[in-house]
Order: sequence, then C-alpha cells, then structure tokens
Amino acid sequence: MSAPVTRRLSRPRHGRMIGGVCAGLARRYGMKPGTVRLLAVLSCLLPGPQFVAYLVMWAVVPSE
Repeated sequence: MSAPVTRRLSRPRHGRMIGGVCAGLARRYGMKPGTVRLLAVLSCLLPGPQFVAYLVMWAVVPSE
C-alpha cells in the first residue's frame, strides 16, 4: 500500500490570472480555480487583511 500523494503548494506557470495564488490553492486542495477566485473576491468585501494576505502569498509561495 502506497502513501497518498500530496501536492505541494506552488503557483502554476499556466492558468494564472494575476499572480497564480488562487490557481495554486485550487490545485493543492482539488478545487476549480474559478471557485477559489470567486471566494477570494468575495472575501475582500469583508473587513480584514485578505488583500495583504494575497500579496504575501504571491511573494512567498514558489512558482513551478
């Protein structure tokens, strides 16, 4: 029996819209990129540091 394959969080080279953060999160957690992008935009309507978190992830999460 083999161990489950876990994908590392990275920003893909293809399928990016701005920085690839949402596409990377979608791939990591098995979701559609459009769903993650919609959730990200909707979360920016709420008070909090969501936009800053996106920028930090853009800088920290490695590209493929």
